[in-house]
Amino acid sequence: MNPGYVVSIKDLVVRVQFEDETPRINEIVHVDNGADTILLVDHLEPGGIAFCLNIRSDRRIEKNMKVTPSGHGIEIPVGEPTIGRILDAVGEPLDGQPSIPMDAAERKDILKLPERSSDFSIRAPEILETGIKVIDFFTPFVKGRKVGIIGGAGVGKTVLTMELINNVAQSGSGLSFFTGIGERIREGHELWDTLRENDLLKNTCMFFGQMNENPVQRALIGISSVAGAEYFRDTQNKDILFFADNMYRFIQASNELSTILDQVPNEGGYEPTIFSDVKTLQDRLSSNENGSITSVQTIYVPADDLSDPAVQMIQHELDSILVLSRKVAEQGIRPAVDLNLSTSSLLTPDIVGDRHYDLNVKVMALLRKYDSLKSIIAIIGENELSPADRADYAKAKKLIKNFTQNMNVMEKHIGIPGETYTREQTLDSIEAILNGTDDIDAADGETDTKPKQEGEVKKAPKEGEKDTPSDSEQDNKEHTDEDKNKDKEEKNKKKHRFGGHKKEEKEPEPAKEEAK
Repeated sequence: MNPGYVVSIKDLVVRVQFEDETPRINEIVHVDNGADTILLVDHLEPGGIAFCLNIRSDRRIEKNMKVTPSGHGIEIPVGEPTIGRILDAVGEPLDGQPSIPMDAAERKDILKLPERSSDFSIRAPEILETGIKVIDFFTPFVKGRKVGIIGGAGVGKTVLTMELINNVAQSGSGLSFFTGIGERIREGHELWDTLRENDLLKNTCMFFGQMNENPVQRALIGISSVAGAEYFRDTQNKDILFFADNMYRFIQASNELSTILDQVPNEGGYEPTIFSDVKTLQDRLSSNENGSITSVQTIYVPADDLSDPAVQMIQHELDSILVLSRKVAEQGIRPAVDLNLSTSSLLTPDIVGDRHYDLNVKVMALLRKYDSLKSIIAIIGENELSPADRADYAKAKKLIKNFTQNMNVMEKHIGIPGETYTREQTLDSIEAILNGTDDIDAADGETDTKPKQEGEVKKAPKEGEKDTPSDSEQDNKEHTDEDKNKDKEEKNKKKHRFGGHKKEEKEPEPAKEEAK
């Protein structure tokens, strides 16, 4: 294939003119600038024009430079040499160690979709215990399924993900993949330190395209990580735990690329290809007859708006949704899970068992009743509730307190040891609260004082006590006397106005006594 040449450069978009044959979409081309700059072909236009993306933001590209097609796409190293390493979107190391040699590991094209499986057999569901009560009870962790942690900024998404990695990876089951998409470098470094201290890097592969990278790398890092997970699943028949933080940043990066490519946005303000972008990535996070990929994805909620089109698009691909609330976080509850908004399609008797399912139905009914009673209590006070409502309200407060938990990964920061519970322990504690056999203190700082009500019945005086009027009764009596005197003055004025020539008649004695 004859080489082309650079026609124009606009930010990360480089237009290349090819005279004869054009390269394929998603193919890598090399710029002859002495630095071997790589570009990714995004799309083609008539006349031999290729629109390419500058993957590394290399500024050493000039107009009329020669461009040579490579004949292949983005190929990253996969397999055993990548375990314990941190790689970027094109497979280069970020951990300060040498690059993985070409002959030391197999290479895989990240944008090449795997072959579709023809095996439609259904595996028996297998529950993975996370040690976190609120997750094991409301959004059970089932092998081969997808769990989403949704929340705004600063409500604990990354901490909860790190706790999941710490608890599940320690069990030694399978291989863990962590993908940092557009998040803070500090969080990635802290995670790497935590895994290294706990000797968990031997079972972990890490791919980072954090917020300091350009949108091309941030949009590709999730795809690169999925390609590495697919290799272990299909070639080595391994079960993969796939953690992605943050899936919303993947859409955000794709939206930035759409803007610099001058594409018209859709009605929600995102890129026109948002559906295919999300669907293509999510469909690759699946299981087959060789192995499974169980994914945990955090989703940032812009402006705490759960109806955002991007959030809704990702949410439809998930089996379980754990919603983190700012209102709950402000109450000091950790993890700050909104128990009424968190849902799971996996909460069925066939998967979790009859006992777990029945307890969940009872707990959800109790929590919804608790929400409705809160508004009533704010007006009349808790003491005005019926005994049954007061008992349910106290049980709900105990349940909320029961689901709070200290994290193992935060022990070195706050000095409080972390807690881990089995699913059986979680069910036992909930059952004890519902049956009233627990020993949990429901006090949570709320005041149960009742506002003073009008029309309260006056208590009868005890024997030997004088029934003295209250201050309000004394005031009412004084007001009544004043009103009577005013009426009398009005009558006298009328007499003077209409019959002033007459002598004022004297009132009878009884009337005077009554006025006094």
